[in-house]
Amino acid sequence: MTDTADTKTATAVNVQTTSALPPEETERLGVEIVAALKTVFDPEIPADIYELGLIYKVDIKDDRSVDIEMTLTTPNCPAAAELPTMVENAVASVAGIGLVNVSIVWEPAWTPERMSDEARLVLNMW
Repeated sequence: MTDTADTKTATAVNVQTTSALPPEETERLGVEIVAALKTVFDPEIPADIYELGLIYKVDIKDDRSVDIEMTLTTPNCPAAAELPTMVENAVASVAGIGLVNVSIVWEPAWTPERMSDEARLVLNMW
């Protein structure tokens, strides 16, 4: 497996590939997937879900399908029904991506420490 991560994020997302895709293609897909994730915002928080640390894992498969593990800030999040679909649609828009499967996970629980410095700045949480 090849791991890449955005070093700007407090808790780096684990972008993996369990495929035989060329490393250059895996790198391109990983960068473009992260960019797509950064377009998804929690409707109640003015920061994107990637910088909030809600994305735990991205796994690019041999057939170019993508499995994503994400969490929510709270189990009672009002956006719980819409955020996974927003993530699925954003990642599916990346050229060369196949089926996208988004799973909500609760372990480890999300905490503000998972946020990047960028999210902390936007939310004034220093």
